[in-house]
Amino acid sequence: MAARSLEIGPAGMLAARTIEILRTERGLGQRQLAARCTALGRPMSNTMLSRIELAKRRCDIDDLVAIAALRVSPAALLQGPGAA
Repeated sequence: MAARSLEIGPAGMLAARTIEILRTERGLGQRQLAARCTALGRPMSNTMLSRIELAKRRCDIDDLVAIAALRVSPAALLQGPGAA
C-alpha cells in the first residue's frame, strides 16, 4: 500500500487562510485563540496554530471544531472568509 501524501490540498489551504483572516478580523492573537481552543478541551499552542495558518500542519476536524471558537461554524472555515 502506498503511503498517504501529507501535502495540504486546496481545502486545507483555504481553511488555513480563513482561520488567519477571521482571527485577525476579530482582533485575536495566536496565543489568545490557542488558549480558547485549549479551554474548550483541544490543547493547542500558539506554535501549532501558527503552523496551521501557514499550512505547514494539517488541521484535523477536532482542530476545526475548536478553532470555531472564532464564533463561526467549522463548515464556514472550509468555505472561505466570505462564508463566515
